[in-house]
Amino acid sequence: MTWLQRYRVSSFFRNAVWFPPLVGMLAALLAFPLVQWVDMVLGWKAPMGVDGARAVLGALASSMLTFIVFVFSILLVAVQLASAQLTPRIIATVYRNPVLKFSLTLFVFAFTYTLAALSRIEDAVPQVSAWLAVYSCVACIGVFLYMIDHVGKGLRPVSVLAGVGTRGQAVIQAVYPRPVAGDVDTPTNVPLSRAGEPTRTVEARRTGVVLAFDVMGLVELARRADCLIELVPQVGDFLTTGDPLFRLYGGGETIADDQLDQSVATGPERTMEQDPEFAFRIIVDIAAKALSPAINDPTTAVLALDQIHRLLRKVAARQLDTGRIVDATGQLRLAYRTPDWEDFVSLAITEIRQFGRDSIQITRRMRALLENLIAVVPPQRVAPLRAELELLSRGVERDFRDPEDRLRAASGDSLGVGGTS
Repeated sequence: MTWLQRYRVSSFFRNAVWFPPLVGMLAALLAFPLVQWVDMVLGWKAPMGVDGARAVLGALASSMLTFIVFVFSILLVAVQLASAQLTPRIIATVYRNPVLKFSLTLFVFAFTYTLAALSRIEDAVPQVSAWLAVYSCVACIGVFLYMIDHVGKGLRPVSVLAGVGTRGQAVIQAVYPRPVAGDVDTPTNVPLSRAGEPTRTVEARRTGVVLAFDVMGLVELARRADCLIELVPQVGDFLTTGDPLFRLYGGGETIADDQLDQSVATGPERTMEQDPEFAFRIIVDIAAKALSPAINDPTTAVLALDQIHRLLRKVAARQLDTGRIVDATGQLRLAYRTPDWEDFVSLAITEIRQFGRDSIQITRRMRALLENLIAVVPPQRVAPLRAELELLSRGVERDFRDPEDRLRAASGDSLGVGGTS
């Protein structure tokens, strides 16, 4: 199995909402013969008539079917409303929720098992089978109440933003495992001037966004062919068929195009797996929508700035990737583009500063964010923050006409409005 096939299988199990309920259905069909055998061995009979058992199980089965349809319908409506209020990029995150998947799996298991038990009631009612059918349906009610509480609270802006922030921190830690060292940043995206002209260019065969790529696999391919492989697009870039995907330097004739193609995963939408910038993108989108005239919710934008503050602190403490991988002998084998510190700062600050230019709440919170980061980040990473702070100050002078408002907007406040300046 190639790296791309393994990636697709892993992605399927993470993202498919329908697959766990299908497993629950198969589990119910496999569990019923086992429970029926236990009934035969024990010889227990339920203290109820056949007609009564059929009526109860029939009502439970029909109710569970209605229950499943209702849950799916409500979730679709809730997710659509939340995506319209926040950003469509949270839909995949909601459907990846393990509580949601477990709940739907249990509902389908209870429905399928109850139908199977109902079909086998003849002259007597097997007690264990009837108990399992009834109590599994009762358990579904409790799980449903918990799921509604969990999903309802999880779709609040603060919960969505905190969840994205937590996942973003984990991705930053995974992509940049080393803490920053020294007072000079290692330059990123250095041109391959010593590599000369590429001996071969491999074009993309698929259209989509670059989601991830097999770093170690590409290094091994380059080592075996004694060449240098350059991945042209950055993770998160959009590719269409015919765009340059790889450039090979110093040989590589023995590497088949299919081997390189199987080392890159593409899809319709960005994911966070190898793309730490995407966490910032989601949070900035939520803030931008909150600051739009149609919604006008600057407090949600302040909550977004809280998470941006958190993520920028995390990025500032890490040694950013140079995009250069060498083999065991120290020979450069793989080159790819990576975001640098300026990219993260620009993505996190620029759009919110522009959309929130008329809001005292946003300017005060953003000033507090920038002033705090300037005080705590390594010295070599202060310059982009000072540049953003200068742009913010110029915007305050330009956009607030009253001297009192300019004075308020020119002071930092971690709450936006209401905290200590």
